[in-house]
Amino acid sequence: MSKYNTFSMGKRAYVLKTIQDVRASYWFLPTVLVFIGLALAGLMGWIDRDASRLPWQLPDTFIDTQADGARSTLAVIAQSIIGVTGVMFSMTLVAVSFASGNFGPRLIGNFMRDRGNQWSLGILIATFVYALVVLRTVQDGIDGGIAEYVPQYSLIVALLLTLLCVFTLIYFIHHVPETINVSHISANIGASLEQQIRDLIDDRDSDLSETKLERQPERAPDAVIRPTTSGYIQTVNFTQLSQLADQHDWFIALDASIGTFLTTETPVFHIWAKNDPSTDDLDAVRGCFAVGIGRTENQNPTFLAEQLVEMAARALSPGVNDPYTAKDCLNRMAAALTVASQYKDGLQEPALPRLSFPHLTFERLFAATFPLCRQYIKPDALVLDHACRLLNDLSGTVKSAEQACIKEEIARLTSGG
Repeated sequence: MSKYNTFSMGKRAYVLKTIQDVRASYWFLPTVLVFIGLALAGLMGWIDRDASRLPWQLPDTFIDTQADGARSTLAVIAQSIIGVTGVMFSMTLVAVSFASGNFGPRLIGNFMRDRGNQWSLGILIATFVYALVVLRTVQDGIDGGIAEYVPQYSLIVALLLTLLCVFTLIYFIHHVPETINVSHISANIGASLEQQIRDLIDDRDSDLSETKLERQPERAPDAVIRPTTSGYIQTVNFTQLSQLADQHDWFIALDASIGTFLTTETPVFHIWAKNDPSTDDLDAVRGCFAVGIGRTENQNPTFLAEQLVEMAARALSPGVNDPYTAKDCLNRMAAALTVASQYKDGLQEPALPRLSFPHLTFERLFAATFPLCRQYIKPDALVLDHACRLLNDLSGTVKSAEQACIKEEIARLTSGG
């Protein structure tokens, strides 16, 4: 039997990736709400069958609906809700299409992850399912046969859910234009970027801040780990890697940063060990990273920074010519860089003694922002002046060791070449 169980052998990175994908998907929350609707229909059916056990009773005027009236009401609710749901879904597709065409296809994920859209769709679909389930329980009285049955309490809940759907529709009509507002999009990306930077800094273990880091051995590695499929590296379980290195007295170097595209021949991990690692050992390391079909923002703040760059580039294109959107994107970049430098002493090398990887630094984050916008900024005098003022302000804010890359960028922006 393997000394590693299936979970510790590395499926942790794929489990984390799957959880992130599910939580970020458009279908997960609506599906959960559908099951909640089914459960609520079952609960209300039980209450209707044993209404006498309730500690209180509703007035007769609330529970005097006849079978024909209940059936018609529930049918109208179901038909109306599914029709509105179709319109809502169409509006979502139009918004996604507009955003991807104007601001970049990599922003589609932001709209699909939007909780407002997911809750709106889920509430309507759950109400539709609830109405259908309750509808089938309504029975007409037949002489000598089945007695008339009208789920009065279930009908009242259906009406309340319909009222909730009306307010949900009002919210959704307000929410969709708001989500495709360019200032709203850049603000959300900027806030996400700042939060990821703060999370990276907070995750640094203060107890290990004084730990002496080991140097990578100068000899050839004893083992090289390559991916089994090509794709972008999306998730790395650094905690598990550090534990494996400590347990086996290894030094592990991660060559590929998160977001890098890998082929099946790309080295991902180099391992230095005193004894040759076993197959189980290598499988355990191999399972500490997950590869996917595209780049994501998970553990990858530079991906968010590049989304701001793409928005700025599209805004400054001849077909759009929107310098104020570009200026807003530059503002968000400068705010994120300020956080990267000033929040709790800024970005520093993680204290993982036996693990080496291309960690995020201020210089790497800066390289993913203003320098990538340079060719679009220089021809526009308005945006160029704004970018230089932002960089000068940033140079006076960040640490002295981080000022060199900023001053170099200012020089390139103001040069005539």
